Amino acid sequence: ESRAANASNKEINIQWYIPSMAKSSKDTETKVLLLYAYNTKPVKISNIKIFSSMSVFSGHLWIPLARVISLRKKLSNLKEQVETLMQSSKSLSSILEPTSFLEQSETWKISPSKKPKMSVAKVPLDEKTEEMAKRCLSEVRALLCVGPALSSPLTEMPFDVTLQSIASLEDIFDPVNGCIITEENLFNWIISLLH
Repeated sequence: ESRAANASNKEINIQWYIPSMAKSSKDTETKVLLLYAYNTKPVKISNIKIFSSMSVFSGHLWIPLARVISLRKKLSNLKEQVETLMQSSKSLSSILEPTSFLEQSETWKISPSKKPKMSVAKVPLDEKTEEMAKRCLSEVRALLCVGPALSSPLTEMPFDVTLQSIASLEDIFDPVNGCIITEENLFNWIISLLH
């Protein structure tokens, strides 16, 4: 019971393992182990000894630590760029659609107990940011793709770019912490790479 798992929706769980002594003497670069598990249907496991499911999958990938750190930095820069685009589009829309003082004061009230949620609205990308996103996603694909390596860069976005999706991608490549991804489009794309 204490080790039971429950997933009410599709999700992928990512964990990193950084071995200290497990490095092979043949390896010239430090590699980290990406551990993943995901379910494609809701799952409730009450007894792990007799559990069997066709909708739960797991696996691992050895990835060079330097590439993980480099990609995380690029994703962090991309997230900042997306935040900037969001702010400028909000500023533009507030200029174009004036609101009454009462409405503005209502939007400024922020409850200190509630954390602001990440935006899940699609962000209209400028050309520079879209190219930046395609480069980052091409690198994600190269690192996670279990099948034959795809060296050609992405020509179109595999999912709608939102602040939440870019933040989730950044979290995936944080070797210090794990993360859980539940966003439908991002989930589907990551799973397609791991198949």
